[in-house]
Amino acid sequence: MSERLLIVDDDEVLTRTLKRAMERRGLTVAIARNRAEVIEQLNQARFRYATLDLRLEKDSGLNLIEPMIALQPHLHIVVLTGYASIPTTVEAIKLGAQDYLCKPASGDEIYAALTGQRAEEIEVPDRPLSVDQMEWEHIQRVMAEHDGNISATARALNMHRRTLQRKLQKHAPGIAPDINE
Repeated sequence: MSERLLIVDDDEVLTRTLKRAMERRGLTVAIARNRAEVIEQLNQARFRYATLDLRLEKDSGLNLIEPMIALQPHLHIVVLTGYASIPTTVEAIKLGAQDYLCKPASGDEIYAALTGQRAEEIEVPDRPLSVDQMEWEHIQRVMAEHDGNISATARALNMHRRTLQRKLQKHAPGIAPDINE
């Protein structure tokens, strides 16, 4: 029986590509696109691995790490994001993720991170984050502090709720939608 992987991402193209790549490597794959689907999947089957996108619909993937581990304590979680930053990397690891990869990542890189075969340290880009990326990271951090509550996050950021919603509907700066296989 092959080990099970839960892909948590709301990008259909990416999940379809990643699913094929991981199935070729012998994993049985299920997909969840939001919090409700994650909880449902974890209640229905036992998983060894999970990839978790940092941005899911209107929620931060960081908010899912603890509930996922509470349901399946031995779950090995790898956070995937459009760019890496030290604050979100540290937060993800503190919450219980085992690794953190920047998109686009190859199927081999993701499989190595999932199975603990990745030898190098977590990579943070050499170039500084753009202003858009820093803003995105700050919004995600504040949203995580307010458990994904958009109204509370908007108040904390001194921003109109509709402005925040528009910013959240856009993809994070620097995201590439496909996975190199």
